[in-house]
Amino acid sequence: MVAKHLAIRHFAALVLLLLVELCYSQNFTISGYVRDGENGENLIGATIYDSKSGKGTVTNTYGFYSLTLPSDSVKMTITFVGFQAQSFAIDLKSSLSLNVDMVPDDILNEVIIIAEESIEVTPQMSTIDVGVEQIKAIPALMGEADVLKSIQLLPGVQSGSEGSSGIYVRGGGPDQNLILLDGVPVYNASHLFGFFSVFNADAINKVSITKGGFPARYGGRLSSVLDISMKEGNNQKVSGTASIGLISSKLTVEGPIKNEKTSFIVSARRTYIDILTRPLIKAATEGDNVAGYFFYDLNAKVNHTFSDKDRLFLSFYGGKDKAYARNKYDYFNDDNKYENEDEFGLNWGNVITAVRWNHLFTPKLFSNLTATYSKYEFSVFNNILEEISGPDINEKNTSEIEYSSGIRDFALKLDFDYLPHPDHNLKFGAMAIKHQFNPGVFAFSSNVETDTTLGASKTNADELSIYLEDDFSLSNALRFNVGVHSSMFNTKGKVYNSIQPRISGRLRLPGAVSLKASYSEMAQYIHLLSNGGIGLPTDLWVPVTKNIKPQIAKQGAIGIAKNLGVYELSVEYYYKEMSNLIDYKDGSSYFNLNENWESKVVSGSGTSYGVELFLQKKTGKLSGWIGYTWSKTDRQFDELNFGKPFPYKYDRRHDASVVGIYKVTDALSLSGTWVFGTGNAISLPFSSYDYVPDPNSYSFRYFDEIEYYDSRNNYRMRSYHRLDLSAALSKKKKRGIRTWSVGAYNAYNRKNPFFIDLSYDNSGNRKFVQYSLFPIIPFAKYTFDF
Repeated sequence: MVAKHLAIRHFAALVLLLLVELCYSQNFTISGYVRDGENGENLIGATIYDSKSGKGTVTNTYGFYSLTLPSDSVKMTITFVGFQAQSFAIDLKSSLSLNVDMVPDDILNEVIIIAEESIEVTPQMSTIDVGVEQIKAIPALMGEADVLKSIQLLPGVQSGSEGSSGIYVRGGGPDQNLILLDGVPVYNASHLFGFFSVFNADAINKVSITKGGFPARYGGRLSSVLDISMKEGNNQKVSGTASIGLISSKLTVEGPIKNEKTSFIVSARRTYIDILTRPLIKAATEGDNVAGYFFYDLNAKVNHTFSDKDRLFLSFYGGKDKAYARNKYDYFNDDNKYENEDEFGLNWGNVITAVRWNHLFTPKLFSNLTATYSKYEFSVFNNILEEISGPDINEKNTSEIEYSSGIRDFALKLDFDYLPHPDHNLKFGAMAIKHQFNPGVFAFSSNVETDTTLGASKTNADELSIYLEDDFSLSNALRFNVGVHSSMFNTKGKVYNSIQPRISGRLRLPGAVSLKASYSEMAQYIHLLSNGGIGLPTDLWVPVTKNIKPQIAKQGAIGIAKNLGVYELSVEYYYKEMSNLIDYKDGSSYFNLNENWESKVVSGSGTSYGVELFLQKKTGKLSGWIGYTWSKTDRQFDELNFGKPFPYKYDRRHDASVVGIYKVTDALSLSGTWVFGTGNAISLPFSSYDYVPDPNSYSFRYFDEIEYYDSRNNYRMRSYHRLDLSAALSKKKKRGIRTWSVGAYNAYNRKNPFFIDLSYDNSGNRKFVQYSLFPIIPFAKYTFDF
């Protein structure tokens, strides 16, 4: 509590001192936007540096910068990885606006990781930015470039089951990741039962993940922030890309509506698994049977520049997965004809929209007002139609069964960037969210029976938050990011409040080495009821209640960062405590519709600690990184495992990845990834015995078998490792660039464990059997950029 009060007092005193300073100093401000000169895209994280004063800054999420300097001659240099540096000599006599168009530099095409600042300069810990072009170059399942699978290759980030796109960060669960698409939360980021993510790499501008040392502007989750920005659209000319792969095709088109004022981008993707398999299913079954699966997604964005002070953005994402089976058949009985149609299916998907208004009040004060809508729905349905026709009867019976769940948000957010001085970068703002939770409803309707509805009713909740943070330097060696995030959550008359201090610091030592440390507290007011096992996206989002408290995390980290020429090295140690975690009681699941979800869960705590190493090579023909994590993660619930701590399902002692991209020529590039991980923790029976319910009616053929588990997650699967390879060959054509990509997932055909079951051998003895999912899977893809 003392730390929280000190943080607030620090900011109040700091703001007052800065206001007094500004009244008497003779400083002037250079501000503007840094853009890609070829397509007009704003460059996020470009560095602006004045070599004479030694002061600098970086562009924000919208490419805006502001640098206040004393009245004097200025030699300003603007740099961004992959672009030629731009230098300006300015005699600064008054404030001025300077927009800069950067020219791409072909020499640096091989960059893998793009850092906002040199690793030893920034005070921020546990944050990595990943270039979209490199996400596309990394080998992927079925050739589908996947943002989340690329993130899984970073230290501290673990995958779930084989092929899954889920991420588990520093011992946290999947609900503890704040996944933002253009600032809007995405509640379910999976396609194809988790094997692909919803993010189309062709529509993305930047990807950044924060695992700890969270800046105060982020809140609402415990473990990570995955911030994904969509492209804004080429405002110079119409361009695009089209690709055809084994399971899906994509098309992206972008261009100006009004040159350099208004631009758009539209990107669509759809699988055609259902179309390819439909003839095979019909040939293998009797009657008019149809079954299949597909997903699609659509990204669209329009932005308009009114002036250097005002810009408007409108972005949209819509995606849906559907698995279905339809069966039609008819027969005759006693001169009557019976016609039956049965349809079963699963649907799930997201709809996201955002409207943003950027306004520049002064060269030092930038604002962003955002209104958002986010909706996630999941449903299982079964529709039955029966028609009977004959000499004496004409009857039609229908019944519909549906189970549905989801969450919907309306939000309004106002953010400010205030840059009064090169040594201070203030950010502050507020957000209000209107939640609606649908934690699972079963509905039955029929024209011959009474309609029935079971399950929890929809619940509304309000969430409010404010934040204040300052990134400031006390000297060239000492720099801090200090802030406080305060939030409130109200549901059914129960109000929770939280004040969360955040601090990160960097001390530069001789030899281009920096010592870094951070501490952050996070609060989360929504929970994800997740079923153990694999398969369907039946997880339920539920709010805190009078009985279920908010999740709380406290995380500290310390590490070193060093620039080694073309290499950058970072080593971090972290320790995290989590409280008020929830899990299903033994034997409970979302199918118990007659029970309230609160009665099915228990609350507990968790700890996670580990060491992360990250070595990356940024430039040259061969580029890539090596990541390694040693970690330990436990859970403890009074009602589970006899109250004793047990390993989290995705606790992995060792997790390693190697990523390499080799540019042989301008036309040919090779890439590969190798991953290794300790096997997942699973619960297997320690012993079993036969149990006869009624000895008096004993039959040799009838008995029950009771399985005894000595503890939860008491065994480990075999270690997981896999090699993926790919090659891309490009050629310039009259109307664009053609690229053929070929490769293989699991190149040496490792039989990695997917799950383990208890079965029988040929002699009738019980044994554990490992099931694997993916053998070696070759892929090919054709892409045309125009």
